[in-house]
Amino acid sequence: MKVLPAAEYRLDRDQTENLTEQREAVQSILSEVRAKGDAAVRDLTKRFDRAELDDLRIPDEMYESAYAQVTPAFVEALREAIVNIRVYHEAQKRTSWMLPSADGSLLGQIVRPLKRVGVYVPGGLAPLPSTALMNVIPAQVAGVPEIVVTTPPDAEGRVHPGILVALKELGITEAYRIGGAQAIGALAYGTETIRPVDKITGPGNVYVALAKQAVYGLVAIDMIAGPSDILVIADETADPDYVAADLLSQAEHDPMAQSICVTPSHDLAMRVATALVEQIGKLPRREIAEAAIRGQGAILVTKDLDEAVEVANRIAPEHLELMVAQPTEWLGRIENAGAIFLGPYSTEPVGDYFAGPNHTLPTYGTARFSSPLSLDDFVKKSSVIQYGKQALLANGEKIIALAETEGLDAHANAVRIRLQKEGGSIQ
Repeated sequence: MKVLPAAEYRLDRDQTENLTEQREAVQSILSEVRAKGDAAVRDLTKRFDRAELDDLRIPDEMYESAYAQVTPAFVEALREAIVNIRVYHEAQKRTSWMLPSADGSLLGQIVRPLKRVGVYVPGGLAPLPSTALMNVIPAQVAGVPEIVVTTPPDAEGRVHPGILVALKELGITEAYRIGGAQAIGALAYGTETIRPVDKITGPGNVYVALAKQAVYGLVAIDMIAGPSDILVIADETADPDYVAADLLSQAEHDPMAQSICVTPSHDLAMRVATALVEQIGKLPRREIAEAAIRGQGAILVTKDLDEAVEVANRIAPEHLELMVAQPTEWLGRIENAGAIFLGPYSTEPVGDYFAGPNHTLPTYGTARFSSPLSLDDFVKKSSVIQYGKQALLANGEKIIALAETEGLDAHANAVRIRLQKEGGSIQ
């Protein structure tokens, strides 16, 4: 991993990646699904996942056998994580509200859940039961009545048992063993078997991300997720083994994942670099982690912690760890981060799996303007406006003036005709 002064590191992310070939492939897949429905989904699943499916829906017996394929420790941890995640998201609930006025007007906002949501759960080489929890639970807490899950099968048409157990524990009753862009198309357009949804959430590979981008507008989506990233701000008190381990926790995700340590201590920087070499050789996913560390990893040395925070805010990481002596004193200085982890024991996997906050986070610098997945992603809001007669008489001429300034005479007339009928003055 490169150790260099922060001033020599290019902080601006490269946005020039050419995905023309992938976009064309995604458009072709979506067109097939839209035109041919289930038949296209089956053909595409056979082509990409090598699975021949008679029934797209995950069969009941697959859930029943899944528990025998996972450990009791996994089930126990899963159940406790579900409780933690549910408690956290319960605290995000919003309620409808109304503001009555003395003049008879009533203004307010109605908050109601979306009707039908589709959740994509990655499978394949890196099945993610935790993604099911992080997407389904906030939808359930928000009150979404219909939640449908899609997840890719293996060549035998089977779904990873960890995902199946997660879906069973969450009470999901509608789930399909399809993945890739074809799953996104099925959720967006609908097929003979799968009814269309109002919103699609959940991460996936580049084809899933591009498919979500392509159907946005017909349906809502949560975000376009890029490669995962982590940034650790560390001072001389940090344990280099902890820092290195946390950097590798993201590097093993994807060869394009970004792991950065920012520190004012050159001594710590060198010790972290040494720890990385020692730890990376022990990882089962060593090749992926090495590619990520070699390609996007860096240890940046700053003149002080103030500069370290400035660098972090510029990068706007998905995960930001404050591994410094007094982390809470620096919390208010962090402006851009998907999730902030305070202190040496708040390692990133605590948030990924168990603590409660959502692990679906803005990536690739989008924490500058985006937020983690939350209850807000599963509700919609309607404004309520009830104007009384006295309120319209008192404010009608002002509304007319604003409308006429914009050249919208029909807008002005809609108010003027009421003032004339109700005895208001018209200039």
